[in-house]
Formats: sequence, C-alpha cells, structure tokens
Amino acid sequence: MSTDPVQVLQPDGFNKSRWTQLPRDVLIGHQAIMQLPDIIADIKPGRSVLLISGGTTREVAGNTVADILKDQYEVRRFVAGKLDADTLEACSQASSSADFLIGVGGGRVIDCAKIVSYKQGKPFISVPTAASHDGIISGRATLPTETGSVSVGAHPPIAVVADTGIISQAPHRLMASGCADVISNYTAILDWELAHRLRGEQISEYAIALSKMTAEILVKDANLIKPGQEEAAWIVVKALVSSGVSMAGGGGGGGGAALHGEACGIGSIMTMYLHGGDWREIRSSLARIGAPTTPRELNIPDEVIVEALMKARDIRPERFTILDMGLTRESAEHLVQMLYEE
Repeated sequence: MSTDPVQVLQPDGFNKSRWTQLPRDVLIGHQAIMQLPDIIADIKPGRSVLLISGGTTREVAGNTVADILKDQYEVRRFVAGKLDADTLEACSQASSSADFLIGVGGGRVIDCAKIVSYKQGKPFISVPTAASHDGIISGRATLPTETGSVSVGAHPPIAVVADTGIISQAPHRLMASGCADVISNYTAILDWELAHRLRGEQISEYAIALSKMTAEILVKDANLIKPGQEEAAWIVVKALVSSGVSMAGGGGGGGGAALHGEACGIGSIMTMYLHGGDWREIRSSLARIGAPTTPRELNIPDEVIVEALMKARDIRPERFTILDMGLTRESAEHLVQMLYEE
C-alpha cells in the first residue's frame, strides 16, 4: 500500500509522524511451511495466488507450497530467472488476475515479489529458502542495472514464513552472508549517528537499539553458526527479522561475485576502522561464521573494492555516511590492504 496519498491533519506545534509498514504475521521454525494455509486464512488476502519461485527453489520448496495450497486456492506459477525489467514486466502481467503473491526463494525471488506487489498494489507473502540478507522482511529491494545495483522502495511482505529446516539446508555461504548483513548494522548505526550530528538527520532510538542488539547476538553466537544446523538457521533468521523491522522503523538502512551480505560485511570492517572502532572484532566474528573478510576470498581484485568505496556514495545519495567525509583513492587503497593485516 502506497503511503503517498495519505495526509494527516496536524495542529500547530509538534507535527512529527511516520508511516511504518511491518508484516502482520511472522512464523519461524521447523516445518513452518506446512502452516502456510493457516497464515493465509488469518490474513485473508483472497482466493487466487501467483506463486513466484526460482528454477532451483521451485524444486526445494515451490512445488511443496503449490501442493499445500492447490485444494483451497487457485494457484498460478511464475519462475523468476533473473531480476530485470523484462522479468518484472512478465511477472506483473502474470499477477494481473491474482489476489496476492507468494515469493518462495532467495533474495532475487523475494525482491521480484515485493517489487511486483508494490506495482500491482497487492499483498505478498515471503517464504525464504535461504537466510542471505534481511530483504526477506524489509520494504526495500535491490535492483540490478547496467551501471550497478540500486536500492528501491517496495512493499514489505504481509507475512513471513521461514522454515528453518529448509533454510538450514541451503549453502552455508548464504547463511554466512545473512550474518554479515546483520553484523554490518554496527557501522550503519555509526553512520546514522554521524549524519545526525553533522546534518541534523532524525534518528530513531528504537531502531538503533534493535539493530545493535541483533548485531551483538550474532557476534556473541558466532561459534554456533555452523553448516547444516537448524539451530543456526533459527538464530540467523530471527536476527534478520529483527534487522528488517529496525530498517522499517528507521526508514531504511545505511556487484560482482559477492553476495549482498558479504559485501556489507567486508565494508563494515573498513568503515569501522574509519569510525575508530574495533574493526578486528568485526573481522574475527565474520571469520568464525565463515563469511569472507577479504576480496581475495571472493576472487575479486582489490581494485574492484577500491572502486566500490569511491562510488558507494552514489548508491544511496540521500544517505550520509563516513565515506562522504572526503575519502581519497589513496585512503581507499589503504583500507583494502588493511583487510589482509594479521
């Protein structure tokens, strides 16, 4: 639901207001996917659904969801190969007769569902098959373009159903990426507070506290994040949900072969150094979880990271971060080399 047409009559004086959209239902746990009909019955979004999945996630969980719903709902299928303008247009056309959408898959599928949901003005349910970043619950999507990825506003899901049994079986790299995404909240908070001090940007103490808490949980429990363990999936998904909620409360958060969370994790090491914080602790926590801490681990040339640092301010130009404080190419090169220090 778009907030654009909403007007609130306000008296003189204090007139602060914020529209925050959060999922109505969030279900996390073992065989949670089997309770999807109960979730749908609770939110009553309609009788016809477009089920969006990827080629792999169709086999992992998409077919199961279709079988669960086929006797009670009119189910149509759409496979999102890559996330581009053609795919979004085709998905929009496929969803024209549907009452609601379900995204079953990873970040690309969930982003496709939330963008089409926003364009069509229809609710969607997020059924993640991996815990790679907090996009499973947030109202923002990452859209690839010819000049790089951009972050766009979209619909948050009306419900989230995260089956920890399915998520735990995804490649561990994806879960490690999700952990890195949450841990990067540490420096996102510092950037937000910096923008408050220098630019007068409004901050949310609630969002800051929640973001910091989720990051601290993963740092504390880093040794528990092991491949194939459902307990690890439980810890990470809960942290991602909390992170996504904090993004909604705060109005949003701070290419190549790297996953989104992996890039955030490596970036947080460097920006924590710039903030004067304990960047080694961030690096150590990421390493224990199994997330990369250097470009070399991702088979990415160091120069690519240097270019990313120089262009970072252009991705979300409305967001002020420590990288807007006059970072030079020489300094960026030093930051990348620092990642390799013992």
